[in-house]
Amino acid sequence: MPKFDVSKADLERLVGKEFSVEEWEDLFLYAKCELDDVWEEDGRIYFKVDSKDTNRPDLWSAEGIARQIRWALGFEKGLPKYEVEESGVTVYVDEKLKDIRPYGLYAIVEGLSLDEEALRQMINLQEKVALTFGRRRREVAIGVFDFDKIKPPIYYRAAEKTEKFVPLGFEEEMTLEEILEKHEKGKEYGHLIRDKPYYPLLVDSEGKVLSMPPIINSEITGRVTPETRNVLIDVTGWDLNKVMLALNVVVTALAERGGKIKSVKVVYPDFEIRTPDLTPKEFEVELDYIKRLTGLELSDGDIKDLLERMMYSVEIVDGRARLRYPAFRDDIMHARDVLEDVLIAYGYNEMEPEEPELAVQGRGDKFIEFEDAVRELMVGYGLQEVMTFNLTNRESQYGKMLLEPGEDRFSHPPAELVEIENPISPKWSALRVWLIPSLLDFLSQNTHEEYPQRIFEVGKATLIDESRETKTVSESKVAVALAHPRVTFTEAKEILESVMHHLGFTYELEGVDHPSFIPGRAGKIVVEGKPIGIIGEIHPAVLENWGIEMPVAAFEMFLKPLYRAPYL
Repeated sequence: MPKFDVSKADLERLVGKEFSVEEWEDLFLYAKCELDDVWEEDGRIYFKVDSKDTNRPDLWSAEGIARQIRWALGFEKGLPKYEVEESGVTVYVDEKLKDIRPYGLYAIVEGLSLDEEALRQMINLQEKVALTFGRRRREVAIGVFDFDKIKPPIYYRAAEKTEKFVPLGFEEEMTLEEILEKHEKGKEYGHLIRDKPYYPLLVDSEGKVLSMPPIINSEITGRVTPETRNVLIDVTGWDLNKVMLALNVVVTALAERGGKIKSVKVVYPDFEIRTPDLTPKEFEVELDYIKRLTGLELSDGDIKDLLERMMYSVEIVDGRARLRYPAFRDDIMHARDVLEDVLIAYGYNEMEPEEPELAVQGRGDKFIEFEDAVRELMVGYGLQEVMTFNLTNRESQYGKMLLEPGEDRFSHPPAELVEIENPISPKWSALRVWLIPSLLDFLSQNTHEEYPQRIFEVGKATLIDESRETKTVSESKVAVALAHPRVTFTEAKEILESVMHHLGFTYELEGVDHPSFIPGRAGKIVVEGKPIGIIGEIHPAVLENWGIEMPVAAFEMFLKPLYRAPYL
């Protein structure tokens, strides 16, 4: 979740009222945030704010939080209104950018009076929106420029990689290729455009470079200071709706600082658009739905008042609320989203909890208790528990393990992974089918720590099962990995032997050829005639793939075949 620092004095200036630190703890809840830390610096009080909603980028700055609190406290009501004037500025978008970074949207904000805190908040909002909502600039990247140093019209065009400009923070010109190789931001985000035939460039009518989206602004126009009064906002990306939302968030935040918003005409090869578009969005919700699910005694008028305090305009017609809400929000997808806003405005702390009247008593799931018992048992062997992600990728589950998808689910991973159709990142593109690669990944990230390293995990593996409605089944497994210079198959087998003894099972080991393990040092774990797991010494080539320089012995097995009550 996004975290950021805000000044107490700056927040109170934007809200229009002073509060104690204790009062701020409750006030942040109206903006779906929590107060993470408080400290004093140069005589000023600062807050570390933890936003609890990744779908509300408008709340990731002092301006957004203050706006939300002004409405929640009733200082203002209904739909916020922002005037947008035409600037007469045009931006032309190059057709060659279609498969490189196709969309750029723009706005101008004039008449700003920026102090150091306002600048910090503006930079913070840019970074948080691009990092979280923009998925590390892949979907959305934002630039802010001193408009007084720019000569319109402006061109968002495809540039040769040998073109030059002075990037922000540097004093000398560099080619676009050099920026990707040498500049800090080029190294961090260069992968977004490095393999493209051209690189995006934003320039004015005199050829001055504004920025190289989504990498870095220019030193000439991209440095905004307290003396800056008028700014151009540039947002680029792949999804026009996301780009527009990010632009709306930034310009309305600056408007909260007293800025005057002006639109820009953006001309594409096949259409043109004026931005920002702050036209309110619309939604309808049944009042009975809100009354029933809140469990509160609310009249129609109460609901209208609560929603107006959350920046909705409300018209009640035939038992339904017709809502209009700000263009900087894109999180209203279901009636429950409106219901949440009603409860926030009402105040979660104002609701009295009621103990449900149930004819039965709850109890812990017996298999979950069994998993916990296995964890305690593993800790008793001096093993350290780790918790790794269920999400992984094909390379980790197969490639680095020297595997092709196999058919025997107990000695190999099953034939196919459950893969995500549209993953956020190639690193998190599938659900794991076995745990040992996750433990090796953990060891690879801790090679700087002392050895021996003895770890285990009780976790889930997701397998394909065509007989089920979801076509998948989630199975509980336990996996152990031991890493130190003298580790052997025998050391892992001793732990396995003790686990089986405590669980009350006898088992057999059958030799198996498995590419992930050293030949002759791997065995199939068999219980009551059925294979339930595998044990062995990890193959040196696998360790090299993971960057692990120590020998590793490991075993992994399914837990359900070992579950029976009473246990341990």
